[in-house]
Amino acid sequence: MLQAEASEGERMRYPALVLNADFQPLSYYPLSLWSWQQAIKAVFLERVHVLSVYERAVHSPSLSMPLPSVIALKEYIAPPRRAAFTRFNLFLRDEFTCQYCGGHEELTFDHVIPRSRGGRTTWENVVAACSACNLKKGNRLPREVRMFPAQPPREPSPFELREKGRRFPPNYLHESWTDYLYWDTELEP
Repeated sequence: MLQAEASEGERMRYPALVLNADFQPLSYYPLSLWSWQQAIKAVFLERVHVLSVYERAVHSPSLSMPLPSVIALKEYIAPPRRAAFTRFNLFLRDEFTCQYCGGHEELTFDHVIPRSRGGRTTWENVVAACSACNLKKGNRLPREVRMFPAQPPREPSPFELREKGRRFPPNYLHESWTDYLYWDTELEP
């Protein structure tokens, strides 16, 4: 069995960035990361190419292996044709912003046409809203309270969500990941 040189807490600090076979991240937000244990297992099962490694290693009695920091799948996983309708994706579509006041605190979601008035829980009828605006609007129609969403609600494409996710980098980015995450940014002179 392989064991890391680091303590359990330190081992969790070595995630691997997971790229599709086309060297694009599977997801930008949340960033596609695997634990070092998942990455090592994928290496042994020959499901990934290791593109970059950490300075840390794991050891067995007969083997020492550096922890992968960037891996690419050997088989391409096609992106979904439609975006899943989830709370997270809804917030991402609306850029984590209340569609009524522009705030970012205590986000929830609001049915533009309330369910009590026949509104459905669909991309085209739900927007991100802060708790205060949601409470203020209640079960009324936008025209009744003069509260209109900044952007009309609509179903986003998976590509749109991917691009929006790129605007929200995670708190931690290992230096070995940058070449694979933001290659379309302007180069420094």
